[in-house]
Amino acid sequence: MIKMVQKMHYSRRNNSPFLLELKNVTVVRCGKKILDSVSISIEEGEHVAIIGPNGSGKSSLIKTFTKEYHPLASTDEFILKIMGKDIWNVFELRKLLGIVSGDIQQTYCRQINVLDVILSGFFSSIGIYYNHDVTPEMENRAREILEFLEILHLENRLICELSTGEARRILIGRALVHDPYALVLDEPSNSLDLKALYSFRECIRKIASSGKSVILVTHNLQDIIPEINRVVLIREGKIFRDGKKGDILTDANLSELFSLPVRVLEKGGFYQALI
Repeated sequence: MIKMVQKMHYSRRNNSPFLLELKNVTVVRCGKKILDSVSISIEEGEHVAIIGPNGSGKSSLIKTFTKEYHPLASTDEFILKIMGKDIWNVFELRKLLGIVSGDIQQTYCRQINVLDVILSGFFSSIGIYYNHDVTPEMENRAREILEFLEILHLENRLICELSTGEARRILIGRALVHDPYALVLDEPSNSLDLKALYSFRECIRKIASSGKSVILVTHNLQDIIPEINRVVLIREGKIFRDGKKGDILTDANLSELFSLPVRVLEKGGFYQALI
């Protein structure tokens, strides 16, 4: 069985309780503010959902975490730290935050077998190439992950032949090869049917129960698993609400967030929005 052990030494060494810490962060792209004085902190082991309509800035927030977007220098007190550090090598950072997004899935629409997709996570590449030194330890790790995700039977299949739900789970496996501190999921349920959504949520619940942080970025309340206990609402590049799930996921908050009447239903720790 794969061991998902949380690596607490970074936070203790840097005397910070936070996995991610932003304060007064502003990001401008093409002359437009896509994040506006955003402040948010996420602790190690915490499970958080970041919810907002399309264009609200939620994906931009993730790209700021991963150093794809760079904030403006500010005269105000400004913080952008990961594991208590404000300077990271981007390749090292990718080993600490496992990212799964629709963009990555589109990139993998090609003839690459599943085991190579998982192994490519070690090299931050799309597939395995002649200059990649794949060790037996890497292969063992990849198969451990496939077994943990209950998809070992797919290891010799081509990812382009899989269903959308199966491919999404393979990319989660790729994100886990380095045993990152957090799994970051950007709009994870897009294009999933009901059965695939159920399987996907059960997979994420298993990862969350292993002690690893799950950071979910979505506009869909159905993505929220019971293990998530904190919800952040974002709109127009600003944090709109932030707090305990039950306090934030209300008819009034969601109606104001999406600018239309919304009714929130909850059953067994799962949520649904009706309009």
